[in-house]
Amino acid sequence: MTDQQFALDGMVAIVTGAGNGLGRAEAVELAASGARLILNDLPGDAVAAVAAEIAAAGGEATVCTGDIGEWSTGESLLGAALDTYGRLDILVNNAGVLRDRMVFTMSAQEWDLVLRVHLRGHFVTTRLATAYWRERSKELGSPVYGRIINTSSEAFLLGSPGQPNYAAAKAGIVALTVATARSCARYGIRANVICPRARTAMTADLMGSTPEGTADPLSPAHVAPLVRYLASPAGDPINGEVFVIHGGVAAVLAPPTVRASFQTEEGSWSPKGLHDALGPLFQQSPSEAGFACQATLPLAATTFGEGG
Repeated sequence: MTDQQFALDGMVAIVTGAGNGLGRAEAVELAASGARLILNDLPGDAVAAVAAEIAAAGGEATVCTGDIGEWSTGESLLGAALDTYGRLDILVNNAGVLRDRMVFTMSAQEWDLVLRVHLRGHFVTTRLATAYWRERSKELGSPVYGRIINTSSEAFLLGSPGQPNYAAAKAGIVALTVATARSCARYGIRANVICPRARTAMTADLMGSTPEGTADPLSPAHVAPLVRYLASPAGDPINGEVFVIHGGVAAVLAPPTVRASFQTEEGSWSPKGLHDALGPLFQQSPSEAGFACQATLPLAATTFGEGG
């Protein structure tokens, strides 16, 4: 496989949450690969500085600020891509906020804000981009080039106790991504989701400050190559997948499996019948973690050399 399979020359990408952290690192990576960018974040100096950084390196980036939970912001982003560059090929959703609190003290406003920015924000851009690509596919009579890379979190796998809003939003993003992948593949659209571990302004309280005198294993720069790969022609066979990515680790998650299955001969279950069937299972293996995936916590990479 040649390097051209990873190049994005002439392609147009929207990146949300591009002012800092993961969004900034991914935007810089995509621009260095030849993509022309529409950068979204809330109004401020941060996203303009990223656009200036990309331009200084010889790339192209246009800023389109706004609240990603607003339908009008999504329309502006698509309009900016089409008006400025005449096309859209790649959508990278990153924008998010945190309002951490235990479920029994969380306010309705804290719940609504996190779900709105993360899950609704992903939906708005996905809805508009897929409609555009579907129409283009129908006009051309063939599949188009469409890539969606969404951002979830291991919080949805772990059921983070102090993040019921964030965990729910991130689980919703995975479901949205898989549904998009399944419904839009016929049009040439590929949708995948990443669960990154990265030290950003949003995760600073959780992951602490950057270590001094050594490379940061949790730098957002370690995540950006996967986004580029999934956005590239080489990513065409990959659709509806969930990745965990950090440092030297890139893991592909398997779909949920059935832990156990029982069938009654009575045609319908009674409470006692359910207890007789299910009780021994939970006595042998108490559901301390419940429906959660702890396996990602000690996750390490299978070593694979660049020449391999």
